[in-house]
Amino acid sequence: MHGRRLATTEALIAVVSPESQGVLDTLESIAADRDIGLEAVDVGTDIDRVYDEDTATLGVTIGGDGTFFEGVKTFAPRGIPVLGVNTGTLSFLARVEPEDLDAALEETLSGRATVDNRQQVAVKTDGLEATGLNEVMVQHVPPQSPIDRKVTRLDVFANDEYVGEFEGTGLAVSTPTGSTGISLSANGPIHYPVNNQSIQLVPLHTHQIGVRPVVMAPSTEIRVYPVGPAILQVDGGRMYTTVAEDDEILITGAETPAHIVRTSYDDHFFTAITKKLGWDVRSEDGRPLRPDADRVRRTRFARRGRDAGSLSTSADVAHLLDEESFPPEHPIRRALEVAIEAAQSAGEPLRELHGRVESVTYKTDKTDIVTEADRQADRIITTTIATEFPDHGIFSEESGHRERSGPYTWVIDPLDGTGNFAHGNPNYAISIALAIDDTPVIGVVYVPETDELFAAVDGGEAWQNGNPLRTTSRERLDESMLLSGYDPDGSFLANFYQQTRGVRRLGSAALNLCYLASGSADAVWEYDTYPWDVAAGLVIARAAGSRVTDARGAPFAFDLETDTRKELLGSNGPLHPSLLSHLDSGVVNSASRQDG
Repeated sequence: MHGRRLATTEALIAVVSPESQGVLDTLESIAADRDIGLEAVDVGTDIDRVYDEDTATLGVTIGGDGTFFEGVKTFAPRGIPVLGVNTGTLSFLARVEPEDLDAALEETLSGRATVDNRQQVAVKTDGLEATGLNEVMVQHVPPQSPIDRKVTRLDVFANDEYVGEFEGTGLAVSTPTGSTGISLSANGPIHYPVNNQSIQLVPLHTHQIGVRPVVMAPSTEIRVYPVGPAILQVDGGRMYTTVAEDDEILITGAETPAHIVRTSYDDHFFTAITKKLGWDVRSEDGRPLRPDADRVRRTRFARRGRDAGSLSTSADVAHLLDEESFPPEHPIRRALEVAIEAAQSAGEPLRELHGRVESVTYKTDKTDIVTEADRQADRIITTTIATEFPDHGIFSEESGHRERSGPYTWVIDPLDGTGNFAHGNPNYAISIALAIDDTPVIGVVYVPETDELFAAVDGGEAWQNGNPLRTTSRERLDESMLLSGYDPDGSFLANFYQQTRGVRRLGSAALNLCYLASGSADAVWEYDTYPWDVAAGLVIARAAGSRVTDARGAPFAFDLETDTRKELLGSNGPLHPSLLSHLDSGVVNSASRQDG
C-alpha cells in the first residue's frame, strides 16, 4: 500500500488504552482542526457501531504494543491502515511518541507517510480460528504433578511433506514482525519485516541440537498434530485454546495483511531494536559505529529524518529523466514523481476489488461500467494531485473538470477498461497525463494486475519498469499484429484480419498505445476516443517512435473538449502508409459520422 492513499482519509477511529485520556484529548483537538470525524473506543471494544465501510478510515491506537495488537486485530480484517501512538513502556510496534502526534498525523493525512503491508499468520483448529500479527505457539500443558512429563511431542508437516517430530516445550510459527519476540528468544533469525511475506517455524527448547528454525513461504500449509494435549496461543495469549491429542492444527500465512502506517517521526526498524533489544552493532545511543556511515547511507530515503517534504517513493524517475535537462528542482520531474506515486497508490484498491465487485452502476453507455473501485482510484489520484499542485486543473473521466488558473491540466482515467475489471479480466489500467496548454507532456500508465508501469515525458524516451521502449520496424501488413479499440460494425476487423497476423481487442485504449510503444503490436486503431482515454498513452507511444494520426493521415489533434470524440490510428511508422491505404471508406465514414 502506498501512503498517497492516506490523503483521502475522511474519518479516524481510535482504540484507546486506559490512562491515555490526555493523548486522546490531543487527538480530538487535531481532528477538529482538520474537520475530520473521530470516534474513540476502549481497547477490546468492537468498532461496528462507529465504522462506516463507505468512509475512508484511518485507525489510531493509543497505548503500548498490547493496544497496537488489539488495533490490528480490529482494523486489519477491514483493510484499515493503523497508526500506533506509544503511551506504553516497551513499545516496539507503536512508535509515534505523544509529543510528535500532531506532526505525524499531518504527514499521514497529507499522503506523505508510508504503509507497510505486514504478513500475518492464520491458525485453525477445533475450537479456534484466528489471525495474529506476531506468532502462533503450540506448547505443552503444564503438569499438575512435579513428576509428570514436562515436554511435548509434535508431528509437523509442511504441505504434504513430513518435517519431523519436535520434542521440547513446543514450537512457534512466527511472522517477520514476530521474529523479534519468541522466535528471537529461541535463537531464530531476525527478519526485516517491511513488506516481507514469509513465515518461520521455530522449535522451542528442543531436545535435539540439530533441529533448527525453517523459513517458509506464507502459502505453506503447516499441519501440527500433538502427541498429547497442548495449549495453542496466538500473539502471546490474546487468543488461545487447548487442543487434544492428534487434533489437527492448520497454520499458514494469512491472506489479509496488516496495514501499518510509518511516518518520519517513527524510529526506523534497526533503531527500534537497538533501543529495545540491545542491538549491539550500533553504539548505545543508536548512532552508527563507522565514522563514515553517514556518507555511506546518504540516499534519498535514509536522509529523510523528520523532513516530510523529502518523503518521495518514486526512485523510478531517476532512469526517466537526466539531471542535466531535468534537475531535481525541475517542475516536470516533481510532476512525474507525483503521477507515478498516485498511479501506484490507486492500483491497490483496484487489485483488492478486482473480480469481486458487488455493486455496479452504469453511465450513459451501458458498456462503460462504474464501480466503487473506479471512485476510490479517482479520489486517491485527484486528492494527491490537488494536494501537491493546488493551482493545476484536473480533468477526470470519473469526477469531471476542475478549472485551472494556469497552463497545467491533469488528464485522468482512473480505471481504463472498466468492463474488463468488473468481469475479472486483468486488462485494465490507470492513465494519468499532464498537459501544458492542451498538449500532453507527461504520460503514466500503470497496470495493477501485472505491476507494469509505463511512463514518458514529451521529448524524452518511453520506459516500462525501467526498460526503454521502441516500436517495431515492420513494413508489411502480413507480418504485423494489430490492436483495435471499439469497432461497432466490425469494419476495421473485416478490412485487416485477413491481411495481417491478426487483430486483437484488449478493451483499454491506454494499454493499446502502451503495447504499440513496447512492440507488442505494430498498429492500433481506435474508432472514437475521449481525451482521458489517450492522453497518457499518446506521450508514451510518441516517445517510443510511434506515428499517430486520424483515419486520413492528418496528425492526431488532442484537445480537452469533453464532448469531442476522435478516431485514432497509431503505428510503428513504417507501416502507416499501408494502414491508410487499407482503411476503406466504410471505416473512415463510420468514424466521421461519430465525429459529426
